[in-house]
Amino acid sequence: MSETLQHTGIEIPRRKAIGLASDHAGFPMKGFIRDLLAQHCDEVIALGATSEEPVDFPDVTRAAIDLILTEKVDRVVLVCGTGAGACIAANKISGIRAAVAHDTYVARQCVEHDNVNVLCIGAWIVGQQIAADVTRAFLAAEFSSEPQFRRRVEKLAEMDRARGS
Repeated sequence: MSETLQHTGIEIPRRKAIGLASDHAGFPMKGFIRDLLAQHCDEVIALGATSEEPVDFPDVTRAAIDLILTEKVDRVVLVCGTGAGACIAANKISGIRAAVAHDTYVARQCVEHDNVNVLCIGAWIVGQQIAADVTRAFLAAEFSSEPQFRRRVEKLAEMDRARGS
């Protein structure tokens, strides 16, 4: 089942669960994103900061990434100050492809071309409307079946395997 958003025309498939995590810098936007994600899944698994008290983004990111690695979710949204720190931390983990996206083009294309499974948003960079549009574009996008994109993502997986040995 999916939902077509009338104002954008994009179709967002409904998921069983979606992961969400923030550090303290992303906390002010976390509730807004949680409510948005709840419209598109049965369960939002929210981790990380519960206030603006400082927490370390690598710890928050690791906990959220474990949701993908244990197959509880197939997509995670991370919210921190710029999105960069969470993205760096997420990409340290084999099998994770994270991208910072502050516009809908990148949010869509990073999934379609690179099979990104973690969206990183900077709460200091974009407001709620842009964050909502970016998140919806990320959720609506599907990995392309075109051979060149499949081949390139397989090469990323090979790099992961080589790093692990």
